[in-house]
Amino acid sequence: MAAISPAGMSLAPSVGLSTDTRSLDALRSRAAADPKGAVREAAKQFESLFMGELMKSMRSTTLKAEGDGAGAGLATDMLDQQFATQLSGLPGGLSEAIMKQLERQMGMTPGPIPVTGSANNTPAPLAAAPVATRLPQTGAAGFVQQHSEAAQRAEAATGIPATFMVSQAALETGWGRKEIRHGDGSPSFNLFGIKAGANWKGPTAEVTTTEYVDGKAQKVVAKFRAYGSYAESFADYARLLKGSPRYQAVLAQTAAAGATSAGRAHEAPSAHPARVADAAAGFARGLQKAGYATDPAYADKLTRVINTTLRLQRSLA
Repeated sequence: MAAISPAGMSLAPSVGLSTDTRSLDALRSRAAADPKGAVREAAKQFESLFMGELMKSMRSTTLKAEGDGAGAGLATDMLDQQFATQLSGLPGGLSEAIMKQLERQMGMTPGPIPVTGSANNTPAPLAAAPVATRLPQTGAAGFVQQHSEAAQRAEAATGIPATFMVSQAALETGWGRKEIRHGDGSPSFNLFGIKAGANWKGPTAEVTTTEYVDGKAQKVVAKFRAYGSYAESFADYARLLKGSPRYQAVLAQTAAAGATSAGRAHEAPSAHPARVADAAAGFARGLQKAGYATDPAYADKLTRVINTTLRLQRSLA
């Protein structure tokens, strides 16, 4: 199955008080260049204001020492503000909760998992017509049906058959049962295991994944792109393949094989099954050759999933 995005950047610690007008102006100017970092800093400022009010309230419940004048009170207030600023932004503090809430309100991070917000909404064993193929997982047909519309839009943009793309999403997510999630359990909506490279400006999800180095599987922590919906995942996948030079040979080969019509073979089960199989294998090999995945068996696995999906679609037609 991406590289560090602006979400991983951090702003320099604020040296002024949280109520300093210049600090707020600087925060506004940074928001355009680093929105995620600006949200983090704003959350810290909110926590600092809260801590300041808390300390002020605590001070008001204690008796002032005899002889304390206005000057001493001002010095105490300034000291409390400095303490509040230094105590803000600590790991696990109030600012983290504020930051997550702000990100969700601004659409920078997907919200909590909705009732039907799974990559495979099939709740029980498939209740459909008998399927003349051995399904790799219960609910495979539900996964295909759920994502077919988004895949067809991606097909219009790339020429890659929708069936091929749905199958790749199935391979990457275990038919929607093992999708990439954020630390709080909310979905990243990333169906294709696309990592967050240096040019990615959106939100990310950091998870442990398996990479193959010199043919040996290794567990690594990596950052993956996160989206607002599964449809966005298909659209971004289409942009990646369409816009990256490394995948142009895959697109050309798929077009030459006449696979666009073959990808809808479930609508006409007798339409050139040999050509469909060849196009599927060529697409899978092309992706692996272009370096889409490090798994040396990726092409074989994807070919099998595509063939399973095609048989499934024909049996339900």
